[in-house]
Amino acid sequence: MVTLFQAPRLSLHDQTVIEQIHTMRADLAHNLRTPKRWTGGLRRTTQARAIQGSNSIEGYSVDQGDALAAVDNEPPVAVDQLTWLEILGYRRVLTYVINVGCENGAVVDESVLRSMHFMLLEHDLSKAPGRYRTGPIYVHDANGIVYTAPDPALVPGLMADLVRQLQSTTTDSLVSAAMAHLNLVMIHPFRDGNGRMARALQTMILGQDGVLEPAFSSIEEWLGKNTTDYYAVLAATGGGAWNPGRNTDLWIRFNLRAYHMQAQTITRRFAEAIRQWEIIDQLLNSHHLADRMADAVFEAWLGSQLTRPVYAKHTGLDIRTATRDLTRLVEAEMLQSHGQTKGRYYTAGPELLAARNALRRDRQPLSDPYPGLMTMIANAT
Repeated sequence: MVTLFQAPRLSLHDQTVIEQIHTMRADLAHNLRTPKRWTGGLRRTTQARAIQGSNSIEGYSVDQGDALAAVDNEPPVAVDQLTWLEILGYRRVLTYVINVGCENGAVVDESVLRSMHFMLLEHDLSKAPGRYRTGPIYVHDANGIVYTAPDPALVPGLMADLVRQLQSTTTDSLVSAAMAHLNLVMIHPFRDGNGRMARALQTMILGQDGVLEPAFSSIEEWLGKNTTDYYAVLAATGGGAWNPGRNTDLWIRFNLRAYHMQAQTITRRFAEAIRQWEIIDQLLNSHHLADRMADAVFEAWLGSQLTRPVYAKHTGLDIRTATRDLTRLVEAEMLQSHGQTKGRYYTAGPELLAARNALRRDRQPLSDPYPGLMTMIANAT
């Protein structure tokens, strides 16, 4: 009897796509082994985009400034208190995944999963963080119920099966991570937070293969930008209820496509970072500004909202000197300020935006490894 969703037989094209993804991931890992000026900034913004993407799927509106504030352990910029608690909860989970869950020899078991869920929702004990649900779960959209989760009496056994599957799988890490995501989100073992838990578990399994840092392995940013497609493939795969015998071809190909497109995106960011730093150095020199300001300008280039305390912390400057630096960058039109006094933050200014837009005009489109996939998913729902 089939108790969990099973990975499909891979086609030759699927195997080719997997090889391409592994090649890109290995190349990215090689670049990271040699520290560069821009590595830390890209790592921070990539982690922030994962937090932003996964929370946005659940309806929590998070801009990059607040996601970065969570990464930096700084106060929020503009988000409300409830959303901020949700962001901090997910940051705790990702911090665990990155620092502990992906260590060599780390084991994923029920205790780990329940602990991660507690980290996610410990701010709201009414949601029973760390405990399996004891009642039914129905997932709704604007048109009504779109998914009915398995009976709560089945949850402990299904989770035990999921852990056994994770610990005994011999499939490629890209496939096993996608299947872990699917099974957890379909079991829906918790009252809340199942989607975020499934995506965090996927990131952890990807990071455990030791090829690429989990912050750069995650596809949560991609999923957050393609939420409608994500929900469509879950609907097509699940069929509206707990149906573990259903075909998972579309799900696996959707995930392989996401891995491939996200890896291309990160590869492009790495390549552009080299040129970005050259332009930033030229701009700083033309305005006779100190080299220490480059990190702040680079983060603004990437779309960050910079605050004075964060700039001071990253540079080791006192607040007065940090304020003078940021003021000079505003005067040079490399940054622009928003808000007043304590709530003030900085983003890319006119001169920096012009340089960024000029570089982006030369971008080549990403290559889609499954050009007709989204049409197939739409036809299957």
